[in-house]
This record gives sequence, C-alpha cells and structure tokens, in this order.
Amino acid sequence: MPVLSFIACRMFEDEIVHIIENDSSINSLLIVENEDCGGLKDKLDNAGCEYTLVSECDISGHLKEGGYTMIVEMLELALHATPEHLKEVVYGKAREMSEYSDGILLFYGLCGNVLGKVDTDLADLPCPVRILKEDNGTVIDDCIGAVLGSRAAYLEKLKSFHGVGTFFMTPMWAAHWREMVVSAGMTPDPDDIKLSKFVFDYAGYKNVAKMDTGLHYEKQFEPMVEEFARLFEFDIIDMEASPDLMVSCYKQLKKDVVPDQN
Repeated sequence: MPVLSFIACRMFEDEIVHIIENDSSINSLLIVENEDCGGLKDKLDNAGCEYTLVSECDISGHLKEGGYTMIVEMLELALHATPEHLKEVVYGKAREMSEYSDGILLFYGLCGNVLGKVDTDLADLPCPVRILKEDNGTVIDDCIGAVLGSRAAYLEKLKSFHGVGTFFMTPMWAAHWREMVVSAGMTPDPDDIKLSKFVFDYAGYKNVAKMDTGLHYEKQFEPMVEEFARLFEFDIIDMEASPDLMVSCYKQLKKDVVPDQN
C-alpha cells in the first residue's frame, strides 16, 4: 500500500491537477479537507477525477490495503507573509504525514530562503521528504521559477526586459493577485488599487508577463490578466511556461518510493 503525499502552496493547484489527471496508476486520492482545498476540488471535479475528502485527524483511517494512494494537503497563500511561520507549518505537516507516507513532495520553492535545507532538516523522518528542484539539484526560487524550469531561465527572462519592471503572472497568480499583494506587504487592503499602483510605479513595473503554462484549469486567465494590466496601466507580454519541472520531480519521487507503480 504505497502512499505518496503532497504538501502544497495553492499556487501549484493547476500543476497538481495536471499530475493527477495524467496518472492512471493512482488507486485512491485523498484530499485533506480545509479552507484551502476548494479550488483544487473544483478543478478535479471539472477534470473528472475521483477523490475522497478526509479530515486531517482521520487520514490514516482512510488508507486501504493494496493499490497506490496519493494524499494532497493544500496550504494557505497567506503563509508567505511570514517565511519563518511558513517553514514551521510546512515542517510540522511533513512530520505528521511522514507517519503514514512512503514519500512526501513539497510544492514550494526557497520562499524567503527558509525551505532550502529540507533534505537535511527532515532527514530524521521515516520517509524521504523532497522539495521542487531543477535537474541539477538546485531548489527552485518560487512558483514562477518552477514553471520557467530553472533559475537560469528565470534570470534570462528578467534580463530580456532590459531593466523594465515586469510582473510575472501565472494563471493562479492572476486569480489571486489581490491576496498575494497583501501577503507581500504592498498594501493592507487588496482593493486599494491606488496604493498598489503607487508601489508598482515606484518599483518601475511597466509590464505584466502572461505565462501560458499549457494548463487551462483557470478558465478566466486571459480576462484576469487584461483586467490587471488595465488597472495598473501595464503592457501585456506573452510568455511560454510549462509544468514539466513539477511533473519530473513527482515522477522521480514516485520511482524511488513506489517503483512497482511506474
């Protein structure tokens, strides 16, 4: 009864649905029921993926003999506001899930440089705990670096704008940018466009990069980017991105902990 668990920032909802939708070997999918699982549930429903909602305190009671089980727990975006608290919560969840998991994948990047030592910090747990990394073993910077595939690709994109501030926007960023500007400390009020615009202008932002990941679970991605560009008087730049890095990290962990299911 191999069990592989995801502990994930909501920014990776789309990539997680993509992984689940394209892995027919999953016999049982358990979604931890909390305030942050709604978006994932809706997307799984729309994709026709079957799952069972479970309470955090009763996960072990839903584990079945035989087959391959995946458990997914989504965490709130607001954790990014305080990196040390983010680390405390993520590490705590990993320690809890390690009691019944054969492997855990953290859908996070460095996130304020607090999650870069997961391999050593959690080496005492009874199962491997991994975080999103490039092929060369470097932990990704954040959700933008993840869909661009590497830190080098991220830097290349930044340099291509020749110093003109460009706001990178994935589908999930487009859907939740108001919440994220509050978490980033730009404004205490997500609807205070005037203050947010002042911060963007002061930082030299002129463009918004619409990042096409090839995933279309956020149906209103394009109009949401257009609204954002209109509100802040940004030019829209189309940019290609991909979920390949997340898929690769998942497949590698799965290969290591549930080899008979690949």
